[in-house]
Amino acid sequence: MPLPLAYWVHDLSPFAIRFWGNFGIRWYGLAYVLGFIAGSWLMIRYHRAGRSALPADQVADFIFYLVAGVLLGGRLGYFLLYDFALLAHEPLVLFRVWEGGMASHGAFIGVVVAVWWFARRHHYSFLHLSDVLVTTIPVGLLLGRIANFINGELWGKVSNVRWAVIFPKSASEGMRLGLIPPRHPSQLYEAALEGALLLGLLQWRFWKTDVVRTQPGRLAGEALLAYAAVRIFCELFREPDEGVSLIFGLSRGTFYSLFLVAAGSILIVRAIRRQTTA
Repeated sequence: MPLPLAYWVHDLSPFAIRFWGNFGIRWYGLAYVLGFIAGSWLMIRYHRAGRSALPADQVADFIFYLVAGVLLGGRLGYFLLYDFALLAHEPLVLFRVWEGGMASHGAFIGVVVAVWWFARRHHYSFLHLSDVLVTTIPVGLLLGRIANFINGELWGKVSNVRWAVIFPKSASEGMRLGLIPPRHPSQLYEAALEGALLLGLLQWRFWKTDVVRTQPGRLAGEALLAYAAVRIFCELFREPDEGVSLIFGLSRGTFYSLFLVAAGSILIVRAIRRQTTA
C-alpha cells in the first residue's frame, strides 16, 4: 500500500527584512518596486531602439502616473469588486494597506486612466503608449504573484497533486495543522502564465513584428485577450475569496475577465479596420 504523500507546509515570511512587529520591508512591496524599475528600464530601451515615441527623460514621469493608477485602482478595485460590504461598513479600511487587498482588474482600470491622463497632458497617442506599456506589465504580475505565494495568500483549491502545499492560513478556526488539506499553489501557476508566458509572448510581438507602428492599439488588445485567457484558466485552480459570491456561476476573477475579452477584441478590430482604411 503506497504511503501518503508528505506535503510541504508553507512557512515563508512576508518580510524580506523585518525590523520589529509588523514594520519592515515586505516582499510584496519589493515586487511592486522591482516591477516599476524593470518597466522603466524596458521603456528606456524601447526609445533608444527607435520603437517608442516616449523619450527616455519622460519615462520617470510616466511611471509616476502609473504608480498612482496601480495603487489607487488596485486598492479601490479590491473593495468595489470583491469586498464592498466591508468598505461600506468601515470606510477607513481603504487606508489600512498593511492588511493587504489589491485587485488586478482594478489596477488595470487605474492604469488605463493614468495612461489616458498622461497622454492627454503631454500630447502622446494613447494607443501607442498603451502598446508600449502592456509589454512591461507581465514583469510586475510575475513578481506580484510570487509575492502572493511568499505571503501564503490567494491559495488554490484543495488538491492531492504531488506539488500541493499546505497553507496554514487556509485553516478553519480551531483546525489542527495535521488536518489542513493541501492545495494547489495557484499563485505560482499565475506567476508562470500571467507573468512569464505573457512577458515572452508580448516581447516577441514587440521586437519581432511592426505591429506597434502599423496597427496602434492592437498589441494592447492582444495583451488583454491573452491575460484574460490565462486568468480564466488559472481560476480553475484558485480558491474563490472567502465570503465572495459567484456571479452567474462564475468566480469574480473569471467574470471580470470577460470584460477584458470584450475590450481587447474591440481594440484589435479597430486597429485592423484603421490600417485597412488608411
